[in-house]
Amino acid sequence: MKHLSKIETGSLLIDRAISIENAVLVANGRMNVRLTDGAYARCAASHDGLQRIINENRHVYGITTGFGPLANRLVSSDNGIALQQNLIHHLASGIGPNFRWAEARAIVLARLMSVVQGASGASASLINMLVAVLNSRFAPAIPCRGTVGASGDLTPLAHVALCLQGRGNFLNENGTNVPATVVLSSLSLPALSLADRDGLALVNGTSAMTGLACFNTMQVTHAIHWSMATTALMAEVLGGRIEAWHAAFGMLRPHAGQIFVAEKLREHLSGSEWIIRKPISERVLTGRGGWTEDITGQDAYSLRCAPQVIGAVFDLADWHKKTVQHELCSVTDNPIFPSSADDAIALHGGNFMGQHIGLASDALAGGIAVLAGLVERQIARLTDEKLNNGLSAFLHQGQPGLNSGLMGAQVTATALLAEIRSVGPSSIHSISTNGANQDVVSMGTIAARLVRDKLVLLSQIQAIMCIAVAQAMDIRISEGSKKEFSPNAKALRHFVRKQSEVITTDRPLGQEIEMIAAAIVDIPPPSS
Repeated sequence: MKHLSKIETGSLLIDRAISIENAVLVANGRMNVRLTDGAYARCAASHDGLQRIINENRHVYGITTGFGPLANRLVSSDNGIALQQNLIHHLASGIGPNFRWAEARAIVLARLMSVVQGASGASASLINMLVAVLNSRFAPAIPCRGTVGASGDLTPLAHVALCLQGRGNFLNENGTNVPATVVLSSLSLPALSLADRDGLALVNGTSAMTGLACFNTMQVTHAIHWSMATTALMAEVLGGRIEAWHAAFGMLRPHAGQIFVAEKLREHLSGSEWIIRKPISERVLTGRGGWTEDITGQDAYSLRCAPQVIGAVFDLADWHKKTVQHELCSVTDNPIFPSSADDAIALHGGNFMGQHIGLASDALAGGIAVLAGLVERQIARLTDEKLNNGLSAFLHQGQPGLNSGLMGAQVTATALLAEIRSVGPSSIHSISTNGANQDVVSMGTIAARLVRDKLVLLSQIQAIMCIAVAQAMDIRISEGSKKEFSPNAKALRHFVRKQSEVITTDRPLGQEIEMIAAAIVDIPPPSS
């Protein structure tokens, strides 16, 4: 089991693309970045083309015009620097708590990835500053509220620009504010000049929502794997039937996620003596309606349909990941300058619109709610003495009545699920703004932030599930059975018991739940 903090710092050479996995490593400060000569050449050609456009005094948004609905007001090229500076000034209106240190670094990386495609006309000095920040231990302090994700994330990115100008604060790894002047001095960086178009190149795009979505992609993947691990252990402690997870179901309904999850569940149960492996149809009638074996029927849906439920979330998360991957390595600027010094052109369009990330995030939020609902129902079944195949009520040990076991934790799981379900999709709530210039907006960053928050709640529900299945396993062991649990079940129990001892008498569990939840966010489940 590897934790991100165990990975040694390396250097990643970037041309046009970066994987989400590597993007998260960079954002977490585990990997430095370098750009290829081709990337620098491509950006230089775009910048040279921009210079030609400026010198020819062409009509180009944000260079010879005002912004938003004021784009019909011409601005003299003599006021170019003031125009860019006022852009940053009026946009730097973000409020609320700052994005976390690693999230802010992911935002910077997403902006760099857009710029290095070579269609923003950005200067070498801006590009080098972004690289230098990523290779430092700092992140710009960026308020998380104030963007509608229409012309991208103008507001949060304007706060990045202020930091690069030596104004405002950076964050260190502990989340402590450090004056921007101190950080730039420590990195031997001059304050960013907003000559030409660097202000607009820096703020115009979907970088905040994309940076957040990179983390959401990784964290939901961990959550899916944790649900597979705890579902398998639940099947063991309840004496479930593996029949429903047979490969034939996936062959006849070939959703990739369903096939993958069923295969993983079967792998988790390798070596278990607690599972019923013989299909129901192998029972033989004896006499008048009797059976040669037990008469238990099919498992409840929370076990039997786990490949279909978790698998559907897996497929949804895969689509979300592909969408984020495309966005991370795309130009989300406007205008774009797909040009060189010999063929200078500026094209006005709408690549800054964050609808893709907004819709993908909202869809993922629905998947998180489904996964959380499954886990919460699994906890309810495990703790209900009428449904848990002979386990104690709420998995208590000790004197019944005097001890209540996981009664309180089960209610907490239900409350967390209710909170996940209480907030719906964001991207459908477009509100015309900006003098009706932005008459449709994506709300993509709000959607990505809500996914982030729901993933935290999901991890807490899953932490309660971890405690529940470990407790159920301990109860089965205490009953004196000689049957062996799977090696994966033992590894999961060992992980839980390092942070939460077996519950023999009631005790407060809140802190233990949060400790396990914090681990679930960052790592996959242990395996044998």
